[in-house]
Amino acid sequence: MRLVAEWRGAANRSAARLAQRGCGSDAPPMSNRTSFAADAAARAPEVVALTRRLMAVPSPNPPGDVRACAAEAAALLREIAPEATVTLHDTSPEVTNLVARIAGAAPGRLLAFNGHLDTYPVNDALPWTVDPLRGEVRDGRLYGRGAADMKGGMAASMLAFALLARHRGAWRGEALLTLAGDEESMGPLGTKWLLDHVPGLAQAGAVIIGDAGSPRVLRFGEKGFLWIEVSASGTPAHGAHVHLGENAIDRLRVALDAVAALRDLPVAAPPSVTAAIAAAQPISEPLAGAGEARVLGSVTVNIGRIEGGTAPNLVPASATAACDIRLPVGLSCADAEAALAVGLDALPGITWRLLRRFEPNPTDPDAAIVRLTHAAAEEVLGGTVAVNMRVGGSDARWFRMAGLPTVVYGPTPHNMGGADEWADIAELEAVTRVHALAAFDFLTS
Repeated sequence: MRLVAEWRGAANRSAARLAQRGCGSDAPPMSNRTSFAADAAARAPEVVALTRRLMAVPSPNPPGDVRACAAEAAALLREIAPEATVTLHDTSPEVTNLVARIAGAAPGRLLAFNGHLDTYPVNDALPWTVDPLRGEVRDGRLYGRGAADMKGGMAASMLAFALLARHRGAWRGEALLTLAGDEESMGPLGTKWLLDHVPGLAQAGAVIIGDAGSPRVLRFGEKGFLWIEVSASGTPAHGAHVHLGENAIDRLRVALDAVAALRDLPVAAPPSVTAAIAAAQPISEPLAGAGEARVLGSVTVNIGRIEGGTAPNLVPASATAACDIRLPVGLSCADAEAALAVGLDALPGITWRLLRRFEPNPTDPDAAIVRLTHAAAEEVLGGTVAVNMRVGGSDARWFRMAGLPTVVYGPTPHNMGGADEWADIAELEAVTRVHALAAFDFLTS
C-alpha cells in the first residue's frame, strides 16, 4: 500500500499548490486543462515506483508466463485508480491479459492505452552488474529487465489512466487500458485477442502505446514484414566428383540473390508519409542511426539463417535459409509475394513458404491523435519533437490494421534484451505526462 500512500500524499500536496496558484481571492480559477496538466506533472515521478513494482515480478518470454505480472498490474491499478473496473482474461495456461476502463462525465469518444506485460528473458549468463529484477536507481537511471521494454512505458500509461480517473468529471467518453501478455511472440493471444473480445476496443477513436522509442520522436506507423523460408534440393555426390551431383547450396545462393533483388522494388508511398520521414530525419537519425530515413522508405532484406551440407567433401543434397523482408508504406505484402514468385518459382530445386506476414501500417500523420500527442510532447519537452515512422514492429500494427489511429511514444531503450537494461527517469516522467495530456486533450476535443 506504500504506492497508494505516496500517490494520495502527493495528490494532496498537488491540490494544495493548485489552490494557492489558482483559487485565491484575486486569482481566476484554473481551467480543467491547466489543473490536469499540473496534476500530471506532480504525479509523474510516481512512474519509477510503479515500474519497480512491475519489474519485481518477472514475465520473460520465452517461456511467456505473465500471469503473476498481470495480477500485480491489476492490484496496482485497483490501488491508484479505484474508480476503474479492472478485469483479467486468461487466453492460455501462461498468457493473461488485463483490461481496465473508466467513464468520463458524459458520452463521447473512446481512447485506449495499450502495453505488453512480457519482456525479454533475464538470461543469467549475461554480465549483469545489477539485480535485473530489483529496479536499481542510479544517476538518474532505472536499471533492470523491462525498464525500457516496456514496463516503464506500461507504467506511464497506467499513471496516465489513473490521472484520467481522478479527473473524470473534466472529460467525456471512455478511457480503456489494455495490457497484453504476448507481444514478444507477435500478439495473437494478447492484443489481437483483446481487439476481438473487449467491448468497444475495436471502435476506439485512438490508441496510445508506450513501447520503446524516444520521447523526441513520435511514431505514427511501422513497416510491414514477410518472414520466409527458402529450401533447395540437390543431388548428393562426393566433392571430387561434382559432375555427378547437383549442389543444393549453389541453388540456394541463386535463390537468395532473387530474394535480395526485392530491395530494388519501386515504392509508391503517400506524399504525407514521405514528407514526414524527410522532415523527421534531422532529429530521428542522430537517435536511431544514420540511414534510418532510407530504410523507412525502401525494402530491406536480411538473410538471417542458412543451413546446409554435412562436410566439405560432400555435395549437399539440401539447404535452407530464413529471410526477414521489411516492407515500406507504399508496397503491400501481395506486391512482395508476387515478386518472390517471379524470382523463385522457376528456379530448379527451389521451394519457399511464408512464415509470418504483416502489412505496412501507417496512421495518417494528420490524424487527431498524432497532432495532439505531438503537441503534448513538445509542450512537455519544451522543444521540437519529430513525427516519424518506426523501423521495428510492435502491437500497434494490430490496431492500425483494424483501422484505429495509433501512436507509439515511449522511453529510449538502453541495452534492451541485454545486461543492465536501463531507462532514463526523466524520460519516463515525460512519457507519463505526454500520455496523460494527449489522452485528456483527445477526450475533451
